[in-house]
Amino acid sequence: MYDVILSFLTAFFITYLAIPAIINIARVKGLVDEPGERRSHSSSVPTLGGIAIFAGVIFSITFWTPFVVFSELQYILCALIIIFLIGAKDDIVPLSPSKKFLGEILAATILVFRANVKLTSLYGVFGIYDLPIWASLSLSIFTIIVIINAINLIDGINGLSGSVGIVISVSFGWWFYNINSIELAIIAFALAGALVAFLKYNISPAKIFMGDTGALLIGLVCSILAIKFIELNKGLTHPMAIQSVPAVAIGVMIIPLFDTLRVFAIRISKGKSPFHPDRNHIHHLLLDIGLSHMQATVALVMVNIFFILFAYKLQAIGSLPLLLIMLALAIVMSSVLFFYARSERLKVV
Repeated sequence: MYDVILSFLTAFFITYLAIPAIINIARVKGLVDEPGERRSHSSSVPTLGGIAIFAGVIFSITFWTPFVVFSELQYILCALIIIFLIGAKDDIVPLSPSKKFLGEILAATILVFRANVKLTSLYGVFGIYDLPIWASLSLSIFTIIVIINAINLIDGINGLSGSVGIVISVSFGWWFYNINSIELAIIAFALAGALVAFLKYNISPAKIFMGDTGALLIGLVCSILAIKFIELNKGLTHPMAIQSVPAVAIGVMIIPLFDTLRVFAIRISKGKSPFHPDRNHIHHLLLDIGLSHMQATVALVMVNIFFILFAYKLQAIGSLPLLLIMLALAIVMSSVLFFYARSERLKVV
Protein backbone atom coordinates (compact mmCIF):
# COMPACT_ATOMS: atom_id res chain seq x y z
CA MET A 1 0.00 0.00 0.00
CA TYR A 2 2.79 2.41 0.92
CA ASP A 3 4.55 1.85 -2.42
CA VAL A 4 1.37 2.73 -4.30
CA ILE A 5 0.82 5.93 -2.29
CA LEU A 6 4.48 6.91 -2.63
CA SER A 7 4.39 6.32 -6.39
CA PHE A 8 1.48 8.76 -6.63
CA LEU A 9 3.20 11.37 -4.46
CA THR A 10 6.57 11.04 -6.20
CA ALA A 11 5.06 11.53 -9.65
CA PHE A 12 2.94 14.41 -8.36
CA PHE A 13 5.81 16.42 -6.87
CA ILE A 14 8.23 15.86 -9.76
CA THR A 15 5.62 16.96 -12.31
CA TYR A 16 4.42 19.85 -10.16
CA LEU A 17 7.93 21.21 -9.65
CA ALA A 18 9.03 20.69 -13.26
CA ILE A 19 6.18 22.51 -15.01
CA PRO A 20 7.04 26.14 -14.07
CA ALA A 21 10.56 25.73 -15.51
CA ILE A 22 9.16 24.13 -18.66
CA ILE A 23 6.68 27.00 -19.10
CA ASN A 24 9.52 29.52 -18.91
CA ILE A 25 11.70 27.61 -21.38
CA ALA A 26 8.80 27.13 -23.82
CA ARG A 27 7.99 30.85 -23.80
CA VAL A 28 11.62 31.87 -24.26
CA LYS A 29 12.07 29.46 -27.18
CA GLY A 30 8.65 30.20 -28.70
CA LEU A 31 7.39 26.65 -28.25
CA VAL A 32 3.75 27.63 -27.89
CA ASP A 33 0.40 26.78 -29.46
CA GLU A 34 -1.06 29.81 -31.21
CA PRO A 35 -4.81 30.58 -31.41
CA GLY A 36 -6.52 29.48 -34.62
CA GLU A 37 -9.78 28.48 -36.25
CA ARG A 38 -9.87 25.02 -34.68
CA ARG A 39 -8.28 26.16 -31.40
CA SER A 40 -10.34 26.72 -28.27
CA HIS A 41 -7.92 29.21 -26.69
CA SER A 42 -7.40 32.91 -27.45
CA SER A 43 -3.73 33.37 -26.48
CA SER A 44 -0.47 31.49 -27.08
CA VAL A 45 0.11 28.65 -24.59
CA PRO A 46 3.24 26.49 -24.06
CA THR A 47 2.77 22.93 -25.31
CA LEU A 48 5.44 20.91 -23.52
CA GLY A 49 3.54 19.83 -20.41
CA GLY A 50 3.93 16.22 -21.46
CA ILE A 51 7.65 16.41 -20.68
CA ALA A 52 6.87 17.02 -17.01
CA ILE A 53 4.26 14.25 -17.00
CA PHE A 54 6.80 11.87 -18.56
CA ALA A 55 9.47 12.82 -16.01
CA GLY A 56 7.13 12.25 -13.08
CA VAL A 57 5.78 8.95 -14.38
CA ILE A 58 9.11 7.46 -15.43
CA PHE A 59 10.96 8.42 -12.25
CA SER A 60 8.16 7.18 -10.00
CA ILE A 61 7.72 3.87 -11.83
CA THR A 62 11.46 3.20 -11.96
CA PHE A 63 11.97 4.12 -8.30
CA TRP A 64 9.05 2.25 -6.74
CA THR A 65 8.38 -0.76 -8.98
CA PRO A 66 10.00 -4.01 -7.79
CA PHE A 67 11.98 -5.10 -10.87
CA VAL A 68 12.57 -8.52 -9.28
CA VAL A 69 8.88 -9.44 -9.57
CA PHE A 70 8.16 -7.48 -12.75
CA SER A 71 10.75 -8.46 -15.32
CA GLU A 72 8.71 -7.01 -18.20
CA LEU A 73 9.10 -3.48 -16.83
CA GLN A 74 12.26 -2.77 -18.85
CA TYR A 75 10.32 -3.28 -22.07
CA ILE A 76 7.45 -1.09 -20.88
CA LEU A 77 9.97 1.65 -20.16
CA CYS A 78 11.43 1.24 -23.66
CA ALA A 79 7.97 1.66 -25.20
CA LEU A 80 7.30 4.73 -23.05
CA ILE A 81 10.57 6.32 -24.16
CA ILE A 82 9.72 5.74 -27.84
CA ILE A 83 6.31 7.36 -27.39
CA PHE A 84 7.90 10.24 -25.48
CA LEU A 85 10.40 10.90 -28.28
CA ILE A 86 7.66 10.83 -30.92
CA GLY A 87 5.45 13.21 -28.95
CA ALA A 88 8.28 15.62 -28.07
CA LYS A 89 9.45 15.75 -31.68
CA ASP A 90 5.90 16.45 -32.87
CA ASP A 91 5.36 19.18 -30.27
CA ILE A 92 8.58 20.97 -31.25
CA VAL A 93 8.71 20.29 -35.00
CA PRO A 94 5.54 18.68 -36.43
CA LEU A 95 6.03 15.05 -37.42
CA SER A 96 4.30 13.48 -40.42
CA PRO A 97 1.35 11.22 -39.50
CA SER A 98 3.06 8.22 -41.16
CA LYS A 99 6.22 8.59 -39.06
CA LYS A 100 4.17 9.04 -35.90
CA PHE A 101 2.15 5.93 -36.76
CA LEU A 102 5.31 3.88 -37.38
CA GLY A 103 6.64 4.93 -33.98
CA GLU A 104 3.38 3.88 -32.32
CA ILE A 105 3.56 0.50 -34.06
CA LEU A 106 7.14 0.04 -32.82
CA ALA A 107 6.15 0.85 -29.23
CA ALA A 108 3.11 -1.45 -29.46
CA THR A 109 5.20 -4.26 -30.94
CA ILE A 110 7.70 -4.05 -28.08
CA LEU A 111 4.84 -4.24 -25.57
CA VAL A 112 3.20 -7.21 -27.26
CA PHE A 113 6.27 -9.30 -28.09
CA ARG A 114 8.57 -8.44 -25.18
CA ALA A 115 6.43 -7.14 -22.30
CA ASN A 116 3.65 -9.73 -22.79
CA VAL A 117 0.99 -7.01 -22.99
CA LYS A 118 -1.40 -8.92 -25.21
CA LEU A 119 -4.98 -10.11 -25.46
CA THR A 120 -5.39 -13.89 -25.61
CA SER A 121 -9.18 -14.23 -25.27
CA LEU A 122 -12.40 -12.40 -26.18
CA TYR A 123 -14.23 -14.04 -23.26
CA GLY A 124 -17.05 -15.27 -25.49
CA VAL A 125 -17.74 -12.02 -27.37
CA PHE A 126 -19.15 -13.11 -30.76
CA GLY A 127 -18.71 -16.68 -29.49
CA ILE A 128 -14.91 -16.33 -29.47
CA TYR A 129 -12.84 -17.40 -26.49
CA ASP A 130 -9.13 -18.21 -26.84
CA LEU A 131 -7.50 -16.48 -29.80
CA PRO A 132 -4.99 -18.08 -32.18
CA ILE A 133 -1.55 -16.56 -31.80
CA TRP A 134 -1.71 -14.48 -35.01
CA ALA A 135 -5.07 -13.01 -33.99
CA SER A 136 -3.83 -12.34 -30.47
CA LEU A 137 -0.77 -10.44 -31.68
CA SER A 138 -2.65 -8.47 -34.35
CA LEU A 139 -5.56 -7.54 -32.08
CA SER A 140 -3.20 -6.50 -29.27
CA ILE A 141 -1.17 -4.14 -31.46
CA PHE A 142 -4.38 -2.72 -32.96
CA THR A 143 -5.88 -2.18 -29.49
CA ILE A 144 -2.81 -0.36 -28.20
CA ILE A 145 -2.71 1.97 -31.22
CA VAL A 146 -6.47 2.68 -30.98
CA ILE A 147 -6.25 3.63 -27.29
CA ILE A 148 -3.15 5.79 -27.82
CA ASN A 149 -4.86 7.78 -30.56
CA ALA A 150 -8.23 7.89 -28.79
CA ILE A 151 -6.67 9.73 -25.84
CA ASN A 152 -4.81 12.01 -28.23
CA LEU A 153 -8.01 12.88 -30.12
CA ILE A 154 -9.90 14.06 -27.02
CA ASP A 155 -7.08 16.40 -26.04
CA GLY A 156 -8.93 19.44 -27.33
CA ILE A 157 -10.03 21.44 -24.29
CA ASN A 158 -8.48 22.35 -20.97
CA GLY A 159 -8.35 19.55 -18.42
CA LEU A 160 -10.09 16.86 -20.46
CA SER A 161 -7.31 14.39 -21.31
CA GLY A 162 -5.75 14.79 -17.89
CA SER A 163 -9.04 14.31 -16.04
CA VAL A 164 -10.12 11.32 -18.12
CA GLY A 165 -6.63 9.86 -17.71
CA ILE A 166 -6.99 10.13 -13.94
CA VAL A 167 -10.38 8.41 -13.99
CA ILE A 168 -9.03 5.55 -16.13
CA SER A 169 -5.77 5.07 -14.24
CA VAL A 170 -7.38 5.23 -10.79
CA SER A 171 -10.14 2.80 -11.84
CA PHE A 172 -7.67 0.22 -13.13
CA GLY A 173 -5.11 0.96 -10.40
CA TRP A 174 -7.64 0.42 -7.62
CA TRP A 175 -8.52 -2.99 -9.08
CA PHE A 176 -4.85 -3.99 -9.50
CA TYR A 177 -4.17 -3.05 -5.90
CA ASN A 178 -7.10 -5.11 -4.65
CA ILE A 179 -5.90 -8.25 -6.46
CA ASN A 180 -2.37 -7.61 -5.14
CA SER A 181 -0.86 -6.76 -8.53
CA ILE A 182 1.17 -4.01 -6.90
CA GLU A 183 3.53 -3.38 -9.81
CA LEU A 184 0.63 -2.45 -12.13
CA ALA A 185 -1.03 -0.42 -9.38
CA ILE A 186 2.21 1.58 -9.07
CA ILE A 187 2.20 2.33 -12.81
CA ALA A 188 -1.46 3.40 -12.67
CA PHE A 189 -1.08 5.66 -9.65
CA ALA A 190 2.19 7.14 -10.90
CA LEU A 191 0.27 8.33 -13.98
CA ALA A 192 -2.58 9.60 -11.80
CA GLY A 193 -0.18 11.55 -9.58
CA ALA A 194 1.54 13.22 -12.54
CA LEU A 195 -1.81 14.15 -14.09
CA VAL A 196 -3.19 15.64 -10.88
CA ALA A 197 -0.12 17.89 -10.72
CA PHE A 198 -0.47 18.78 -14.40
CA LEU A 199 -4.12 19.77 -13.99
CA LYS A 200 -3.07 22.50 -11.54
CA TYR A 201 -1.54 24.29 -14.55
CA ASN A 202 -4.01 23.11 -17.21
CA ILE A 203 -7.35 24.19 -15.79
CA SER A 204 -8.76 27.36 -17.34
CA PRO A 205 -7.07 29.67 -18.01
CA ALA A 206 -4.47 27.07 -19.02
CA LYS A 207 -0.84 27.96 -18.40
CA ILE A 208 0.41 24.94 -20.37
CA PHE A 209 -0.87 22.14 -22.63
CA MET A 210 0.34 18.55 -22.47
CA GLY A 211 0.80 18.32 -26.23
CA ASP A 212 1.27 15.03 -28.04
CA THR A 213 4.04 14.16 -25.58
CA GLY A 214 1.53 13.91 -22.77
CA ALA A 215 -1.50 12.63 -24.68
CA LEU A 216 0.39 9.78 -26.37
CA LEU A 217 2.01 8.83 -23.06
CA ILE A 218 -1.37 8.69 -21.30
CA GLY A 219 -2.75 6.59 -24.15
CA LEU A 220 0.12 4.11 -24.00
CA VAL A 221 -0.10 3.66 -20.22
CA CYS A 222 -3.90 3.30 -20.39
CA SER A 223 -3.56 0.66 -23.13
CA ILE A 224 -1.17 -1.32 -20.92
CA LEU A 225 -3.51 -1.08 -17.94
CA ALA A 226 -6.59 -2.04 -20.00
CA ILE A 227 -5.00 -5.10 -21.61
CA LYS A 228 -3.52 -6.29 -18.31
CA PHE A 229 -6.92 -5.75 -16.66
CA ILE A 230 -8.56 -7.98 -19.26
CA GLU A 231 -5.86 -10.65 -19.16
CA LEU A 232 -5.50 -10.91 -15.38
CA ASN A 233 -9.22 -11.69 -15.11
CA LYS A 234 -8.68 -14.84 -17.15
CA GLY A 235 -9.26 -17.73 -14.75
CA LEU A 236 -9.05 -15.39 -11.76
CA THR A 237 -10.53 -16.83 -8.55
CA HIS A 238 -10.82 -13.74 -6.41
CA PRO A 239 -13.72 -11.75 -4.96
CA MET A 240 -12.66 -8.89 -7.25
CA ALA A 241 -12.85 -11.00 -10.43
CA ILE A 242 -14.81 -9.16 -13.12
CA GLN A 243 -17.47 -10.72 -15.32
CA SER A 244 -17.91 -9.40 -18.87
CA VAL A 245 -14.39 -8.02 -18.55
CA PRO A 246 -13.98 -6.69 -22.15
CA ALA A 247 -17.18 -4.67 -21.78
CA VAL A 248 -16.18 -3.34 -18.37
CA ALA A 249 -12.75 -2.31 -19.74
CA ILE A 250 -14.46 -0.42 -22.56
CA GLY A 251 -16.81 1.16 -20.02
CA VAL A 252 -13.79 2.49 -18.12
CA MET A 253 -12.48 4.14 -21.31
CA ILE A 254 -15.85 4.99 -22.88
CA ILE A 255 -15.28 8.71 -23.49
CA PRO A 256 -12.12 8.50 -25.63
CA LEU A 257 -13.15 5.24 -27.37
CA PHE A 258 -16.71 6.26 -28.25
CA ASP A 259 -15.72 9.78 -29.28
CA THR A 260 -13.09 8.34 -31.63
CA LEU A 261 -15.57 5.86 -33.12
CA ARG A 262 -18.14 8.63 -33.51
CA VAL A 263 -15.92 11.20 -35.25
CA PHE A 264 -14.42 8.56 -37.54
CA ALA A 265 -17.90 7.46 -38.57
CA ILE A 266 -18.96 11.07 -39.24
CA ARG A 267 -15.86 11.82 -41.32
CA ILE A 268 -16.13 8.65 -43.38
CA SER A 269 -19.86 9.28 -43.98
CA LYS A 270 -18.88 12.68 -45.44
CA GLY A 271 -16.33 11.08 -47.75
CA LYS A 272 -13.37 12.44 -45.78
CA SER A 273 -10.38 10.71 -44.23
CA PRO A 274 -11.08 9.50 -40.67
CA PHE A 275 -8.02 11.51 -39.64
CA HIS A 276 -9.26 14.76 -41.21
CA PRO A 277 -9.44 17.37 -38.38
CA ASP A 278 -12.80 18.97 -37.61
CA ARG A 279 -14.96 20.26 -34.77
CA ASN A 280 -17.24 17.25 -34.39
CA HIS A 281 -15.84 15.95 -31.12
CA ILE A 282 -18.23 15.71 -28.20
CA HIS A 283 -16.27 18.36 -26.29
CA HIS A 284 -16.78 20.75 -29.23
CA LEU A 285 -20.53 20.16 -29.05
CA LEU A 286 -20.48 20.99 -25.35
CA LEU A 287 -18.66 24.24 -26.08
CA ASP A 288 -21.21 25.02 -28.79
CA ILE A 289 -24.09 24.83 -26.31
CA GLY A 290 -22.40 27.42 -24.12
CA LEU A 291 -20.37 25.40 -21.62
CA SER A 292 -16.92 26.60 -20.62
CA HIS A 293 -13.86 24.38 -20.96
CA MET A 294 -14.01 23.26 -17.36
CA GLN A 295 -17.77 22.75 -17.39
CA ALA A 296 -17.42 20.54 -20.49
CA THR A 297 -14.57 18.62 -18.88
CA VAL A 298 -16.53 18.03 -15.67
CA ALA A 299 -19.58 16.92 -17.65
CA LEU A 300 -17.56 14.36 -19.66
CA VAL A 301 -15.75 13.08 -16.58
CA MET A 302 -19.09 12.55 -14.82
CA VAL A 303 -20.43 10.70 -17.86
CA ASN A 304 -17.32 8.51 -17.89
CA ILE A 305 -17.75 7.69 -14.20
CA PHE A 306 -21.43 6.92 -14.83
CA PHE A 307 -20.50 4.39 -17.52
CA ILE A 308 -17.89 2.77 -15.25
CA LEU A 309 -20.48 2.25 -12.52
CA PHE A 310 -23.07 1.19 -15.09
CA ALA A 311 -20.77 -1.46 -16.58
CA TYR A 312 -19.69 -2.69 -13.15
CA LYS A 313 -23.27 -3.07 -11.92
CA LEU A 314 -24.46 -4.86 -15.09
CA GLN A 315 -21.41 -7.06 -15.65
CA ALA A 316 -23.42 -10.23 -15.02
CA ILE A 317 -25.47 -9.88 -18.24
CA GLY A 318 -22.58 -10.83 -20.53
CA SER A 319 -20.02 -8.89 -22.55
CA LEU A 320 -21.89 -8.58 -25.85
CA PRO A 321 -25.25 -7.49 -24.38
CA LEU A 322 -23.47 -5.02 -22.10
CA LEU A 323 -21.41 -3.64 -25.00
CA LEU A 324 -24.54 -3.16 -27.12
CA ILE A 325 -26.42 -1.44 -24.29
CA MET A 326 -23.53 0.93 -23.61
CA LEU A 327 -23.13 1.69 -27.31
CA ALA A 328 -26.85 2.39 -27.70
CA LEU A 329 -26.86 4.60 -24.62
CA ALA A 330 -23.80 6.52 -25.81
CA ILE A 331 -25.34 7.03 -29.27
CA VAL A 332 -28.59 8.33 -27.79
CA MET A 333 -26.82 10.72 -25.41
CA SER A 334 -24.47 12.08 -28.08
CA SER A 335 -27.32 12.42 -30.62
CA VAL A 336 -29.39 14.49 -28.20
CA LEU A 337 -26.34 16.69 -27.60
CA PHE A 338 -25.67 16.99 -31.34
CA PHE A 339 -29.20 18.16 -32.20
CA TYR A 340 -29.25 20.55 -29.26
CA ALA A 341 -25.87 22.01 -30.31
CA ARG A 342 -27.11 22.38 -33.90
CA SER A 343 -30.20 24.26 -32.73
CA GLU A 344 -27.99 26.61 -30.69
CA ARG A 345 -25.79 27.25 -33.75
CA LEU A 346 -28.88 28.10 -35.83
CA LYS A 347 -30.02 30.60 -33.21
CA VAL A 348 -26.68 32.38 -33.53
CA VAL A 349 -26.97 32.48 -37.33
